[in-house]
Amino acid sequence: MSERILIVEDEQKISRVLQLELDYEGYETTVASNGKQALEYIEKEEWGLVLLDIMIPELSGLEVLRRIRRQGNETPVILLTARDEVYDKVNGLDLGANDYITKPFQIEELLARIRANLRKTVQAGSSKETLQAGDLLVDTAAHEVTRSGDFIDLTPREYDLLVCLLENKNRVLTRDQLIEKVWGFDYIGETNVVDVYIRYLRQKIDKGYDKAFIQTIRGVGYSIKEGSQ
Repeated sequence: MSERILIVEDEQKISRVLQLELDYEGYETTVASNGKQALEYIEKEEWGLVLLDIMIPELSGLEVLRRIRRQGNETPVILLTARDEVYDKVNGLDLGANDYITKPFQIEELLARIRANLRKTVQAGSSKETLQAGDLLVDTAAHEVTRSGDFIDLTPREYDLLVCLLENKNRVLTRDQLIEKVWGFDYIGETNVVDVYIRYLRQKIDKGYDKAFIQTIRGVGYSIKEGSQ
């Protein structure tokens, strides 16, 4: 069965090229040319992945993303943007985007990112429903994180990173291993992204608690250890 991909792009030439390339790769595709149409498609049908341009009419791509995440829709979203600005990327990731790619891009890179995100979705579906370290608990079925009974709000990328560390509890993972497991084998970007997100996670799951679970192993990588102080 082919994966269904929604292409949200108002530039007809670009959407047509994307549709032809993805159809050739065996994906089932549909095109939405504005934000309202995209929102209708996403709310009424199930998709394996959404390619979402930021600059679209009616509703912006970021507004579409904000609305579907508020509804609890966790369909993987890759943002397409013509603007190489840090604000767009960070804002999109904070709103729940799984990945982004800046125009102009090579189709091979986009295909690699699509494969990586679809692969992570399959892996998430086959993982254990509960992951735990001490009073830190992740319910993967409900997508909820708690510590000492307190709910912790994580972005999708922070959540994926935490799940990866818990699935490898008491093991040390290198930055390269974390990039491969969380961002995807085909990830192309800055390697310090792991350090940035580890810092985000620490602020949310360790700060204010007696024990710090996330440990830095100097010169190697990171680990979650139950006996950490």
